[in-house]
Amino acid sequence: MARMAGRRLLLAVPVLAVVTFGVFAIAAASPFDPAKAYAGSAGLGAGQDVFDQLRENLGADRPFVARWWDWVTSAMTGDLGDSSTLRQPVADVIGERIGWSVLLCAVAFALAVTVGTALGVLAARRRGGLLDRVVTSLSYTLEAAPPFWLGLLAIWFFALKLDALPAGGLTDTGSDVATAGQVASHVVLPAVVLAVSQLPWFVLYVRQGVGDALEEDPVRGARARGLRERTVLLNHALRSGLLPVLTLIGSRVPELITGALLVETVFSWPGIAAATVQAATSVDFPLLAALTVLATAAVLVGNLLSDLLYGLADPRVGFDG
Repeated sequence: MARMAGRRLLLAVPVLAVVTFGVFAIAAASPFDPAKAYAGSAGLGAGQDVFDQLRENLGADRPFVARWWDWVTSAMTGDLGDSSTLRQPVADVIGERIGWSVLLCAVAFALAVTVGTALGVLAARRRGGLLDRVVTSLSYTLEAAPPFWLGLLAIWFFALKLDALPAGGLTDTGSDVATAGQVASHVVLPAVVLAVSQLPWFVLYVRQGVGDALEEDPVRGARARGLRERTVLLNHALRSGLLPVLTLIGSRVPELITGALLVETVFSWPGIAAATVQAATSVDFPLLAALTVLATAAVLVGNLLSDLLYGLADPRVGFDG
C-alpha cells in the first residue's frame, strides 16, 4: 500500500505540470486583456502606450511558455507570484479563503455520506417497496437539479419566506467579527444545499450495494442461523455493500469542488469561488494556475484516499503487485 501511494504521488507531479501548462495556454488564447483588467476603471481613458507598458510590467507580453516556466520554478520555492487583479500575493489570497471552502465542503460531505448511507440502507431493506420507490425517485430528481437552483430555492424558502436562516455571507449584518455562533448559523444553508447536490449518488450506490449483499449466500446463512435482522444488516450486508461507496468518494471530489464554487457564489460564502471566477475572467495567470493546481491536487488526493480506504476495508485487494 505504501508503494502504491508513493507511485501515485510521483505520478501527480507530471499531471500537475501538464494541468498548469494547459491553464497558461488557454489563458494566452483568451480574448481578455490582463492589462485592461489590471487597470480597471482607471484605464478607461488611457492610451495604447499605457497598456503596452502595463503588459510589459505584468509580463503579459512574453510567450506563455516562458511565463509558465517562470511560475513553475518560482512555485517550487514557495513563491506563487502576485495576483494582478486582487493585488496581493497569491499565497495570501488562497490562505484567506481556503479554510472557509474546506469547512463548507467538509460539513457538506459528512452530511451527504451520513444521510445518503442511512437512506440507502433503508431503501435496500425492501427493494421495490414504498420507501424504496420514494427514496429512489427523490434521488433521481435531485440528481438532475443544479446546485445553484437548489441554493436559490433554499434562500427563497428558509431565508425569505420563513426567515429561519441567514441568506448568505459569513456574519450577521453590521458585525465585523466572525463568531462561532454566526459561522454555524450561516454555514447551514450552503452546506445543506451542497450536501443535497451530492446526496443522490451515495443513496443509489448504498442501495445497490447493500441490496445485492442481502441476497448473497453468507448473509442468507446468517439469517438461517437465527441472527437478528439488525445484526445481519449492520454486521454483514452493510460492510460488504459499502465497499463500492469507498471508490465513490474520490470520484465525487471534482463534482464537490464544482458544486462548492456555485454554492459559494449563490450564498456569498467567502471561499475561493469569487477568487476563481475573478482569476478566470481577468486572465490572472498566477492565481488561476495556483487555484487549478489546488483543485487538481484535491482530486488526486481524493482518488488516492478512496483506494486506500478500499484496501483497508478489503484486505484481499493488493496494491504492491
